[in-house]
Amino acid sequence: MNLRVPQLRFEPADELAALCKAGGDPLRLNVLRALSNDSFGVLELAQIFDIGQSGMSHHLKVLAQAGLVATRREGNAIFYRRALSAATTGLGGKLHSALLDEVDELQLPDAVLARIAQVHSQRAAASQDFFARNAGSFQAQQDLIAGLAQYRDSVLALLDALGFDATANALEIGPGDGGFLPELAKRFHSVTALDNSQAMLDLARLQCEKHALGNVKLQLADALNDDYSAADCVVMNMVLHHFAAPAEALKQLATRVTPGGSLLITELCSHNQSWARQACGDLWLGFEQDDLAQWAIAAGLNLGESLYVGLRNGFQIQVRHFAKPEQHSGSGVQVRAQPISPTGIN
Repeated sequence: MNLRVPQLRFEPADELAALCKAGGDPLRLNVLRALSNDSFGVLELAQIFDIGQSGMSHHLKVLAQAGLVATRREGNAIFYRRALSAATTGLGGKLHSALLDEVDELQLPDAVLARIAQVHSQRAAASQDFFARNAGSFQAQQDLIAGLAQYRDSVLALLDALGFDATANALEIGPGDGGFLPELAKRFHSVTALDNSQAMLDLARLQCEKHALGNVKLQLADALNDDYSAADCVVMNMVLHHFAAPAEALKQLATRVTPGGSLLITELCSHNQSWARQACGDLWLGFEQDDLAQWAIAAGLNLGESLYVGLRNGFQIQVRHFAKPEQHSGSGVQVRAQPISPTGIN
């Protein structure tokens, strides 16, 4: 007589096994390290790790099945990033967090770092080429999505609530045609407008001359690689999505904020309108709110108030305030700004 042995089910163990399997390959661990502060497409990762696309796709599938990477569609391309770990009380949460903590201690090989830099350089070159070719028509193209008039009042409301004193200075990175400079010039003792495109600075100069902005200085410089002074308030309006590596850019830009100062970022929320790449030279189709928050925290900033503006064309704008903590006080206690509850504005 044949006895049927009941089939045992090991779903919870299967989940842990998938996590262990994903972490059991050196290449996959290095991929996770490369994704710690960046997101890449499969072709970019294949280039970075010098393997075929099919091989990289297989490794990414294993990582995705284990919940270690998440995907995001950017037009016709899919980008991979590290997934946030599950709650420590959930199955595999502690193992997930511990694995990523250990991965972050890895030093990527020099050849891999060089190829990451090459990918970033390719992205940056594409962005710079766009602005060199389209400076004259850029603002009209930007207005198709989100012109300054659609978020100016929200940025100013947040800015005025911060209460900078009369001696404070401001830095606007990527001022575009200079439309926001008159507002900054009214509120700060001195303002620096920094851009890596001479054509865009020429447009900003026209605004300065039109409004007689004697306290505004225009500076041609790369925000990530050149030397320039820190400021009490650093402003970026619709700029972060033009950076090749936005998380790393935010970390570097945080160093340009003086202790106790503020970083104000206006950006599109994540969207799927891929035509924005061709029309406005966008490298990224907006950002998830949680991503910006996590990147800011990793950059040593505190979360401040957030405003959200819904547009009739379906896009949504996020206006975010991040505060840089004061330096340690004499008592040894670090002073930190307290976050304010998010506010929705339609």
